[in-house]
Amino acid sequence: MLQLKTKEWTDYEIIAACRLGDEDGFAQLMRKYERLIYSIPLNYGLSRADAADIAQVTLTIFLQRMDSLHDDSQLGAWLATVARRHCWRLMEQRRREQIAPEEDLAEQEQLVGEHQPDFHSWEGLERLNEGLSRLGEKCRGLLQALYLEAETPSYEEISERFQMRVGSIGPTRARCLLKLRDLIGDW
Repeated sequence: MLQLKTKEWTDYEIIAACRLGDEDGFAQLMRKYERLIYSIPLNYGLSRADAADIAQVTLTIFLQRMDSLHDDSQLGAWLATVARRHCWRLMEQRRREQIAPEEDLAEQEQLVGEHQPDFHSWEGLERLNEGLSRLGEKCRGLLQALYLEAETPSYEEISERFQMRVGSIGPTRARCLLKLRDLIGDW
């Protein structure tokens, strides 16, 4: 049976149809560029979920800015650039949120684990309480939740309680422990 191949739309035709709100234009945009946009985050080593998010953001930006595109023949390059920039932003954001194990004060033996500092003396407890009272409210609450509550809450519970992303709890905890150590070390 003979199959008729439909004519492939040019970038100009796709953009013109999208500007008019034509569903066929959007369908052609997806057919022609969906794999390109989706493949870019994967090539940067990001997950499929990240690739889907970046593809969605890229297409949303296209919808917001399609009226201001000057060179309608470079749609693929424009979409690829937008996707790449969002990959870079996501990778940079994740890099900033990561903390090396040697920099994570909460993982150092002198602060936690089997070799906890000896705060059994009244003087040690008093110094700890004084240091905690001198911390800002957010740091004090976070450290109390992580180390002093009878049952340590999950990161999701802490995220809700302190209105912070789960990925920022570790770095924030490390900064708060550093501040506490500086305050206790002042005496």
